[in-house]
Amino acid sequence: MKSLAVVFDNPKHLSLQTLALPALQEGQVEVAVQYSGISTGTERMLWDGSMPAFPGMGYPLVPGYETVGKVTKTAPGAHLKEGQTVFVPGAHCFTGVKSLFGGAAAKLVVAEPKILPIRDALGAEAVLLALAATAYHAVSGGGQQAPHPPPDLIIGHGVMGRLLARLTVAAGFPPPTVWETQAGRSTGAEGYPVVHPNDDDRKDYQAIYDVSGDATLLDQLIQRLRPGGEVVLAGFYKQNLAFAYTPAFMREARIRIAAEWKRPDLLAVNELINRGQLSLAGLVTHQQRSENAADAYETAFGDVDCLKMVLDWSAHA
Repeated sequence: MKSLAVVFDNPKHLSLQTLALPALQEGQVEVAVQYSGISTGTERMLWDGSMPAFPGMGYPLVPGYETVGKVTKTAPGAHLKEGQTVFVPGAHCFTGVKSLFGGAAAKLVVAEPKILPIRDALGAEAVLLALAATAYHAVSGGGQQAPHPPPDLIIGHGVMGRLLARLTVAAGFPPPTVWETQAGRSTGAEGYPVVHPNDDDRKDYQAIYDVSGDATLLDQLIQRLRPGGEVVLAGFYKQNLAFAYTPAFMREARIRIAAEWKRPDLLAVNELINRGQLSLAGLVTHQQRSENAADAYETAFGDVDCLKMVLDWSAHA
């Protein structure tokens, strides 16, 4: 059994390759992929070679951890049914390549506990579940500790910033302010204000969540905190972070790092979506057929109007 897959041969060099898939083992399922999303955070760093040392890092590699498809085969011990729509947050089923994160392919073999059954009606928007879970984790603590204070300021109005703002509003908290420097990304807010940082003179924020991935902003954000306030680093940073000690000392500032989502976060956001409390609408702005993957990646990483690019694998079903 074989599958077409996106392969980063080297930084900034992509190809589509036919790779061998293993036979199903107990508790595994085969998934025919319908859509896979392109991450403009970690996946961009894999693409351009700027990713810091990370487990599983190396080339050639199959990227992708935002995959939606249908179960086509099941092995003994699996409980999912053929035809069920599922979200797959990456896979490790290809030999001869690194799988970081292994989901950008036409077919996958995955252990059942790794994937999540979802509603068919979500369509391509379901690729956003990983980002929604990441945003939820930044506030929830992944079910491993008490929830953290919600944001009253969010840095960046990309998909992650929008999801974090939507989750905050859906939870009944006061709408956060969102900073965005690019005029084209300032639209599309749902129940919260988006402003340029130069137009915001507030300096008493309690919880500032940075989802921009910009390592140069920390000093600026600390100066916008109230005493005892917190900056949450919810992006992924390819550079080391540093800050001036005196302003942080004067505010007795806290700095917290929000890591990757856990399964309770994924289950929680899926339930919010099913209840109609969280919308994923309007966030997928571009789609390309998987055969045009090279162009799709260039657009995803180079077009400021592209919030989320999705590869359509349906021709290979």
